[in-house]
Amino acid sequence: MKTSKRFKILSLCLMILFTCTTLAFSGGFEYKVNKEHLGKDATPSEAYEMMIQDPQHTFIVDVRTRPEYQLIGHPEGAYNIPVRFWSIEFGGKGYAEVDNPDFEEDLLARFDPKTDTLLLMCRSGNRSCSAANLAVKAGFSEDKVYNVMGGFEGDKIKNKNSAYDGQRKLGGWRNEGLPWSYSMDPKLVYQKDVTKAASAQ
Repeated sequence: MKTSKRFKILSLCLMILFTCTTLAFSGGFEYKVNKEHLGKDATPSEAYEMMIQDPQHTFIVDVRTRPEYQLIGHPEGAYNIPVRFWSIEFGGKGYAEVDNPDFEEDLLARFDPKTDTLLLMCRSGNRSCSAANLAVKAGFSEDKVYNVMGGFEGDKIKNKNSAYDGQRKLGGWRNEGLPWSYSMDPKLVYQKDVTKAASAQ
């Protein structure tokens, strides 16, 4: 009897602690659109639900660079079509990015504008807005193009008193605990790389 009562009290304390910690980290966090863009917006959870409801015609397109897709991880089942590539030129904050001139062509090679819905995701929701504009330009209707707010990694905590200051722990696919992987499926990675590898053999 005493053990059961202690367990209930301990469980209650843990629940309160978890709730307070979550609120402290979130600081009233709400998803926001980072840039104006064509198409619609979805939170990571909403995007996941859409994919589950219509897996034959709803696809996550990870528009980050190939190294990000491989080394940081990506949503399970996400297709990698970079909207930009990392260059070999080092700038003030890191290596510069260059636009993928074939992005629209790459989308049309994999998806059908008449039937498919695209859930565009980047690191935190900036590049995906640019990708949404290009997807609509390529022929996808605005009601079938979504910017996934918060991206894969989420937004940075801005709190100098926190050990997590500057880290991407607010929102995002991974922080919401949605399915993700480091797996490099040849059917999902950037297809021009697969074609090059095959032709080199």
